[in-house]
Formats: sequence, C-alpha cells, structure tokens
Amino acid sequence: MARNAPASLPVTHTGADRRPVSWQRRLRDFGYVGHAHPSVRDRLVAPFPAPRPLLWRTLGLSPAVARWSGWGGPLLVALLAGLLRFWRLGSPRTVVFDETYYAKDAWSLLRLGYEGTWPDRKIADPQILADPQVIPLSGSGSFVAHPPTGKWVIALGEWMFGLTPFGWRFMTAVLGTLSVLMLCRTGRRLFRSTLLGCLAGALMAVDGLHYVMSRTALLDLVVMFFVLAAFASLLIDRDQTRARLAAALPADEDGRVRPHAGTGDRAGTGMRPWRAAAGLFLGLAASTKWNGLYFLVFFVVLTLLWDVGSRRVAGARHPYRAVLRKDLGPSVLSVVPIATVTYLATWTGWFLSDDGYGRHWADGRGGPWSWVPAPLRSLWHYESGVYRFNIGLHDPHKYESNPWSWPVLGRPVLFHYQSPEPGTDGCRSTTDCSQTVLALGTPLLWWAACCALGYLLYRWALRRDWRAGAVLCAVGAGYLPWFLYQDRTIFSFYSIVFVPYLCLAVAMMLGAMLGPPGAAHGRRLHGAVAAGALVLLIVWNFIYFFPIYSGQTIPYADWHARMWLDTWI
Repeated sequence: MARNAPASLPVTHTGADRRPVSWQRRLRDFGYVGHAHPSVRDRLVAPFPAPRPLLWRTLGLSPAVARWSGWGGPLLVALLAGLLRFWRLGSPRTVVFDETYYAKDAWSLLRLGYEGTWPDRKIADPQILADPQVIPLSGSGSFVAHPPTGKWVIALGEWMFGLTPFGWRFMTAVLGTLSVLMLCRTGRRLFRSTLLGCLAGALMAVDGLHYVMSRTALLDLVVMFFVLAAFASLLIDRDQTRARLAAALPADEDGRVRPHAGTGDRAGTGMRPWRAAAGLFLGLAASTKWNGLYFLVFFVVLTLLWDVGSRRVAGARHPYRAVLRKDLGPSVLSVVPIATVTYLATWTGWFLSDDGYGRHWADGRGGPWSWVPAPLRSLWHYESGVYRFNIGLHDPHKYESNPWSWPVLGRPVLFHYQSPEPGTDGCRSTTDCSQTVLALGTPLLWWAACCALGYLLYRWALRRDWRAGAVLCAVGAGYLPWFLYQDRTIFSFYSIVFVPYLCLAVAMMLGAMLGPPGAAHGRRLHGAVAAGALVLLIVWNFIYFFPIYSGQTIPYADWHARMWLDTWI
C-alpha cells in the first residue's frame, strides 16, 4: 500500500506505481476514505474530535484555549444574541399585536393566581400606558384560550419591572437569548463539532422571526424554548444510555469491545434522569400552548427508535422486541406521567382560587365520572371548551396564512406599524416615514433552510443518518400538525417553534459544503469559501431588514424597498 494513502483506501497497483488511480483520488477529494470500521464503542457513542492546535495558532491563540471552546464559543454567540435582543427592548412603547392578551393575563396571574377580567383593549391599553398608570383589572374569572405557563413566564418580568413594555417583554428576551446558547450546545452534541454548533446558534441569533418573537410578549417563543430544552435533554439521554450499553458489552483479549447478542437483547439502561427532564420540559411546553403536545408524541417515538438503533449496534438479534421488553415501559412512564403532572401543576393558582373561570363547575354534579375529584372535572370541562374554541376559530384576519407558505415566508405578520410625519418620532425624511415590527424570518436563511431540509431528507432516507432524522422529526412535530387546521385562523409566526431545527439543518448542510476532514485541501478551501459566503449573505440580510424587525423609524421608500414580495405588505 502506498505510504501516503489512508490505511482504509483501496489502492490499485500498476507495476511499480503504487499511487491511487484517478477515480480514487477524486473520491478522496470529497472525503471518501474507504470502508472504515470504527469500534462498537465509537459507533454507540461517537467521540468528540480532539482540538486542532494549528487552528488556534492560526487565530493567534494558545491551543489551551481549545479546552474552553465548548462553552466559550456558545457563550460568545449568546452574548451577541442578548445584546441584540435587549437593545431598546421597551420600544415601541405600545401594546404590540397579541400582547394585549398575554401581558394583561400575566399581570392577572401575578395578582390573582388566575386570569381576571379587563375592559375592552381600546380602554385598557391606553390606561396601562398612561402616566399615571391605571390598571383596570377585576377579580371576575375570564375565559382564556391557552394554559397558564407562558403567562407565568411573562409575569416574572412584570414582577421585576412592572406592567410596562420592558417588563412584559423581559422574559421572552431572556428565553430568546438562552435558546441561542442552548442551540449552540445542542448542535455541538448532535454534530460533535463546536464550530457547527456555534454556527447553528449564530444563525438563530440573526433570524428575524426569532429576533422579533424574543422582543414580543407572546407565548410561541416560550413553547420553542421548552421544546428545545426537551430535545437537548433527549440527546444527552441518548449519549448516556448508549455509553451504558457500551460499558456492558464484553471485551476480547485485546480489549476491543464487540457486539454481543445477549447483552444487546437483555441489558438494562439504568436510571434515565434526562429523559425525565424531557418529560418536565414537554409538560411545560404543552401547558404554554397545546401544540407542545405534538412534540411529546413525536419525541417519544423518536427516542424509542434511538433505543432500537442502540440495541442493534450492541448486537441484539431482535432489537425491536428488546425495546418493547426493556425500554418501552420505562420510556413512556418517565415522560408521559411527568409531563401530565407538570401540566396539572401549572394550574395550581386556578385550583386554589374561588373565582377562576369555571373553577366550581363540577361541584355537586353527579354522573358516571363523579368519582373523579371535582376540581379535575371542572378543569376538564374548561379545557374542553377551550378546545372547541380553538378548532372553531375561523374569523378572517388580514395576516392569516396557510402552512404551505410558511417555509418560503409567504405571508409574515405585521405586529406594529405607524407612519410618523416629518420631524416627529425620529422621522428625518422630507416625506412620511414608517415604523414597523414585522414578524418575518431572515429571507436568505429560510430559503436556504428549504434546500437544507431536502439535503437532510436525502441523508436520512438514503444514508440512514440519525442526526438528519432527529432534526426532521422536530421540524415535523412543529410544522405538520398545522395542516390539520388549514381552515382555522392561523399565522406564520407559529413556525417559531421549529426555527432552531431549521438552523440545525442549515448548519448540517454547511458542514457538508465544508467537506469531511479526509477531503483534500483544495476541496475544503472551496467548500469553506462557499459556506462562508452563504453565512455572510445571511448576516447581511438580517442587517438589511433589521430596521423593520426592531421598529426603527425609516423613510417610507426604505420600508417599501424591503417589501420583496407583494404578500409582505
């Protein structure tokens, strides 16, 4: 074998010439190094690659810095995201879109423990923003369309800073910043690459929809945060469970771990606290908005399939049977009951109240379900009414959209619009200006994500790449259920729940563009240029649209130039 050829690369000899032939060299330029056979331990738990000292020396840093890059990089990306999200957080000083519901319900939870009653928004909103402030809240219980957790989160900011725009937006900005940090770490674990993990987080930091939702007191970003926390918890659980299986496998005389049918079929996986944590987070997501329930179903199936793959690699002859016998019960019991208890616990304020809407509906009522405690029956009755309300919501709205148009940003939602005259509200133009907050994803990022999802479908369907399957599962859980409600009034900003996974998809595609470590230098260089150019274009795109994400006052002509599609107006 030629000295310069990788050990796993087949070499064709022609006489004394021992170099690879041209087709083999071309394959190697694209990362092909033959059929390598990693150990079973590495197949179960892929190791993180060792830091490359040359990279850090090139950047003018000590190689010792690499030891801290796993946290240092994500923290720097999160710092950038936080600075962007907290900049002028209280502006515009008005009640933006559905903040009129959730900001006031949050204050009611803080004061009463349940959602009270407010006057009409045209009366209540100006009073809340007035100086001196008037808070026209009454103690009569009010029917609300969503569970309380997200409003409790918003209430935490109001408890610290009062019922003000900054106060009711504070916690969504905190969760938006933390979600960027969490995505960096999640991507690092998923791809075994700090670079790709930080890239995924950085892409979300410059996504317009994520930026706008991080600065608005709505519930959907709260759902996204808890779902992402659950996804990250399940990834940790996957690594820990597979590490336990690897430790249980027998080793031969050389110390090499090999598959073992008995171990793969019968080995237990021990306590799984991170799966229980995922149940907690999914319960919090569902108790913010009910679309979190779909993630519970999708993620339980996903983790069971991960267990099947783990046992197959460990040598199980019947991996599905082994999962049904050893993993199905503990998996369901460690997620579903915890999520259910969490959901009920978030209604504590309502349970302890006397005036919460429908709180005493079941008191004194008989029937076949009379053995169930009255508070639970009252809650069931309340929630069944909420379900009927939500599926029957067909009121036309100017900015409603069909889910088919969401990935291509067909119809963004205008959260706020004012048209200041020259010389007022920062308008320095000789003509009228525009002040806008538009819930629009960064266009080049979303359109690149459409291509990335196609690439991930290829990786999952034809190459059995579990990472692609995990990302697609999360996108599907956040996106596909909305097709069941196409005749309902729905909005494109609901897609915020799967934005992290779009960013992971783009990061994975960019990693493929960079090329694998075994590729030739020229291939890696060309890939880096192409990937870097796409990232720079996405960043530029975010900067270009930043005025209409942040509510800055700009000339009307500049606003209109940013309306790339007629459906954005």
